[in-house]
Amino acid sequence: MFAVIRTGGKQYRVAPNDIIEIEKIAGEPGDIVQLGDVLLLGGEGDPKAGSPVAGATVAAEVLEQKRADKIIVFKKKRRQGYRRTRGHRQMLTALRITEILTDGKKPSKAAAKPAPVKTETKAADKPAETKAETKKAETGTAAKKAETKPAAKKPAAKTAAKKAPAKAAEKAPAKKAAAKKAPAKKATAKKKS
Repeated sequence: MFAVIRTGGKQYRVAPNDIIEIEKIAGEPGDIVQLGDVLLLGGEGDPKAGSPVAGATVAAEVLEQKRADKIIVFKKKRRQGYRRTRGHRQMLTALRITEILTDGKKPSKAAAKPAPVKTETKAADKPAETKAETKKAETGTAAKKAETKPAAKKPAAKTAAKKAPAKAAEKAPAKKAAAKKAPAKKATAKKKS
C-alpha cells in the first residue's frame, strides 16, 4: 500500500518504512506524528483519491531535525551597480513512515525510546570527600593560571608603553601646526579692520 501526502507545499509518495525529508514540523526525535493531508491511497484494489481522503492519515516517526545544504541566492540588476549575495539553509525534518491508516484508526506503533543521555554529576551530588578534592584541584589550577597570566601581560604592557610616546609625538606636531595657522588668520583679520 502507498499514499500520496501533502506537507510543506510539496507532495510525497510514501510507503511503510520509507524515509523522507520534509520541511520542518514540530517534534523531537522518537516522536510519532500524524500527517492528515492524504491526497491518494493506492496499492490494494481501487485507488482512493480526495483532497484529503476522508479518514486517511499517515503515521511517521521523527528521526531528526536538521538543515539542508546551503544554497546561494545572488541578485543582480545590470547597469545599476546592484548585487546582493545571501546564503540560505532550509530547516528539515527526517521521517520514517511507520503506517498508512484508513477509516480514522490511530497509530499502533509506540514511539521508539531514545538512548539515555549521559549527564555529568554536579558538585552538590558528590560526597564530601570528593568536594574537598575538587576544591584542591580548582585552587591548584587557578594558581597555575595566575602564574601564567601576568607573564603574558608583561610584554603587552611594554609594547603599549613604547607605542604611547610615539602616539604623543604624532599628535604634538598637529597641535603646533594648528597653533601656527591661528595667528596668521588673526593678522589678516586686523588688516581688514
